[in-house]
Amino acid sequence: MSFVTVPVHLGVIPDGNRRWARSRNLPALEGHRRGVDVAKKMAIAAFDRGIRYFTIFGFSTENWQRAQEEVGYLMDLWYGLLINEFGDLEKRGVRFRLLGSRDGLSKRLVKAIDDTEERTRGNKHGTLGLCLNYGGRAELADAYRSLMRAGVTADQVDPGMIEKHLYASDIPPVDMVVRTSGEQRVSGFMLWRIAYAELYFVKKHWPDFTVEELDAALAEYTNRHRRFGN
Repeated sequence: MSFVTVPVHLGVIPDGNRRWARSRNLPALEGHRRGVDVAKKMAIAAFDRGIRYFTIFGFSTENWQRAQEEVGYLMDLWYGLLINEFGDLEKRGVRFRLLGSRDGLSKRLVKAIDDTEERTRGNKHGTLGLCLNYGGRAELADAYRSLMRAGVTADQVDPGMIEKHLYASDIPPVDMVVRTSGEQRVSGFMLWRIAYAELYFVKKHWPDFTVEELDAALAEYTNRHRRFGN
């Protein structure tokens, strides 16, 4: 399907994995497994529709508070995506970028992240961003620390300077954010980059999100009149 206008950068907050599983009397972990499968499918569909950047919220800094079994399973899922599944995206010319802190991640996951970023560095068909061990406030705090380590003085700081010190600073602002499961908040998702993003909320849980739902979101984006303070 083609659209008059598509967002350059689409951000997704994939909410509702555990609720989806509970509603089917399945383990919560099965909801997460299904959610990662849907993430891959939606990324492919987004790139096929001309979106250049597709960034998904995979694990927040607050998610470490969850049960150890669940945290470990989630990390294994993202590791498996990079090791076993990303080849399908790589063949399509998709680049991978991490947004988040490597601190606290396992050595094998960090290696998989670094290897995938390096291996796909020159790919041009689209960029899949993964917010992993990510917090919007943490990103800004890390950016300010980076500025200070670089010797930037207070008088030199401006928005452009801050952007250069964000995670994966080559990734542009978000044009549209889609959040599933009926929740209507941003939960710290890329706070700097979503300053003027269009917000779109879906009642369906993420594992039930379909290509048709993606197309509905993109159709809505086409009909929006974006304003940037003017």
